[in-house]
Amino acid sequence: MQFESLPGFRDFYPETCAQRNHIFDHWRKVAQAFNFLEYDAPVLEPLELYIEKSGKEIVGQLFNFEDRGGRTVALRPEMTPSLARLVGAKGNSLKRPIKWFNIGENYRYERPQKGRLRAFYQLNADIFGESGPAADAELISMLTQLLLSLGLDSSDFMLRLSDRDLWLLILAAEGLDESSSASVLAIIDKLDRTERKKTVDKLACVMGDSAENFLGRIEDVINIRDFDTLSNYILNLPLEEGLEEKAKVRVDDWKQLLRLIESAGAGEFIQIDLGIVRGLAYYTGFVFEAFEVNGEDRALAGGGRYDSLVKKLGGPDMPAVGFAMGDVTVANLLKTKSLIPKQINRPDFIAITGGTAERNVALSDVTQLRSLGFQVEYPLKDQGFGKQFKDANQSGARFALIYGSEEIERGVVKVRDLQSGQEGEIIRKNILQLAPELLLKGI
Repeated sequence: MQFESLPGFRDFYPETCAQRNHIFDHWRKVAQAFNFLEYDAPVLEPLELYIEKSGKEIVGQLFNFEDRGGRTVALRPEMTPSLARLVGAKGNSLKRPIKWFNIGENYRYERPQKGRLRAFYQLNADIFGESGPAADAELISMLTQLLLSLGLDSSDFMLRLSDRDLWLLILAAEGLDESSSASVLAIIDKLDRTERKKTVDKLACVMGDSAENFLGRIEDVINIRDFDTLSNYILNLPLEEGLEEKAKVRVDDWKQLLRLIESAGAGEFIQIDLGIVRGLAYYTGFVFEAFEVNGEDRALAGGGRYDSLVKKLGGPDMPAVGFAMGDVTVANLLKTKSLIPKQINRPDFIAITGGTAERNVALSDVTQLRSLGFQVEYPLKDQGFGKQFKDANQSGARFALIYGSEEIERGVVKVRDLQSGQEGEIIRKNILQLAPELLLKGI
């Protein structure tokens, strides 16, 4: 019987594992450049943790079960609840701002489709303890750098920026309370995936006979693309006195955020789009999503501010903002753009040897090179020079180290550049000192 992986799960053979790790390497390098610290958490958590964050409807999307201790548990569908639990447990003793990142596997029991699997990896990057727009700008800048580092540019992706605080002001001007506003935001979040008539029917539950006209006003807001138009609209809303002041403060927050994003060199990637709401109710301020520009307009990453979650999960009252980027859609886009190297795992050196005596000498040098961190391939059995050279050319190695009887007698190693075919010799005792320069400058 031939077993296969489960639906929505992936096998990673060395080639695809190398491609996956290529993405991970870029994620980690950029996160560390922004001085984010890496953390990790269990993949198995109490089911109640996810219910508390997202509501009981989340249960149908989870791999959940009762363990042998009678505990109701679930494989994590996302990292944010675990992160909020970790920060909440030690929040008062952690130096702020807390800037953490994680690369981990998550699991959702949903129908597998293109770009969405049941097991997937995500980069999570979050900042806790900073309420100002500088934290939002830092993450937006980092998200931009992540995509640029993978070889993408402004013709490949954009970041759509929105604000749930602005929506609450807009809906307050329409006479809606907090509960009704939450219902409307959930509908707005699905506007581009729902027929207009069905949207009107849903809005009628809140707006009654004025639902059609109300939707028209909402669509006008969503079509705003420049900040001056948006700020004028917000500052002219018919709001109560306290909310008027809040609108002025929020417009100033937008000015600061956009100024910081521009200074960080990410301005050309930003598009104001209040159609981005992020359906999860725990978001509390700026929200953003990175989208593929051409092709299928797929979401590549998304996030926003969630100032209430840590406290909701039992920790201290702490502002927070973060985003997640999945490996599936990013990998698909990179493959479409031919931006994943075909050969990622390639040795620096490959040893080519004669008989037993030469193999022993070569192994001594190979061992020392490996101990210094060089990637070196050594033949595990005796083969003719012709076969070894053929294997060397197919390996992708940069250099071949050739150990023949003549070279051993003279205390040298012949070095062949497998890309150019050039050859040279180096004294064996100098190989450890010369190897870095060899890789850097060639023969």
